[in-house]
Amino acid sequence: MSQFEEYAEKYQFIRMERRDGILLMTLHSKGGELLWGGRPHEELSYAFGEIARDRQNRAVIMTGTGDSFCADIIWGRSAAAGPTKMSPARSDHTMSDAGYLIMNHLNIPVPIIAAVNGPALIHSELALLCDIVIASENAAFQDLPHFSSGLVPGDGVHAVYPLLLGMNRGRYFLFTGQKLGAREAHEMGLVAEVVSRERLMPRAWELAHQIAQKPMLTIRYARAVLTRELKRLMLNNLDVGLALETLAGSEYWPAPNLGKK
Repeated sequence: MSQFEEYAEKYQFIRMERRDGILLMTLHSKGGELLWGGRPHEELSYAFGEIARDRQNRAVIMTGTGDSFCADIIWGRSAAAGPTKMSPARSDHTMSDAGYLIMNHLNIPVPIIAAVNGPALIHSELALLCDIVIASENAAFQDLPHFSSGLVPGDGVHAVYPLLLGMNRGRYFLFTGQKLGAREAHEMGLVAEVVSRERLMPRAWELAHQIAQKPMLTIRYARAVLTRELKRLMLNNLDVGLALETLAGSEYWPAPNLGKK
C-alpha cells in the first residue's frame, strides 16, 4: 500500500494535504497557476497511481491555483523551429503516459470532487471524469490544445465530450474549439453546481465530508460501480485516440500563441 507520508511532498506540480481522510490535490506551477507540460502530465499519472493504492483516502478533491484550473501550456517545440518528428520510442512513451494518466485517474477507488476554480482549457477531461464537478462562476471548459491547434482530439476528450454533451454537440465542441462558460456548462450537464469563487472550496469540503462519513466499503464500491462504464468507454476508445493523435502529430507546426502568453 502507498502511505500518504511517502508521496505527499513528492511532486513538484501537485500540492497535497489530507484531513479526516479527505485528500486535497492542488495543481500549481511554483505556487502559481499551473502551466501544463510534459512534467505535470507525467507527475499526475504517477500521483493518481499512488493515491489509488492508499487505503486511508476516503475522498479526493482536485482543484487548481489562483483563478485557473489548467488554462495555459508550455509547448515542447517552438513554431520557429519548424516541424519536429518524434521517434517511435518517444511516441510510445508519450502514448503510454497519456494512457496511465486517464486510467490511473479512474482507478482511484474513492470518489473525486473536481473544484474547478477557473478556466479548464487544457486536459479538461481530468475535471470532467471526476464523480462530482463543481465550478466557480469564472470557470470555463474548452479543448484548446487539440483540433484548434492542429492535433487530433485524443487524450480521452474524444470520448468524454460526446458522452457528456451528446454526439452532435460533442463533435461540434471539439471541431470548433468552442468554449463553454460555467453557467452554460451547467445547463449542458458538464457541471453539477456553479458557486461563487469564495464558496467553491468550502462547498467542495462539505461534499467530501458527506462522502467520507459513509462506511469505507460503501464509499469504495459505490465509486467502482459508478465508474464502470467510464472505464469501459476508455478501454474501447482511449488507445485509438492516442494512437491517431500521435500519428497525426508526429510532424506538425505547433500553435505559437496558446493560452495567456
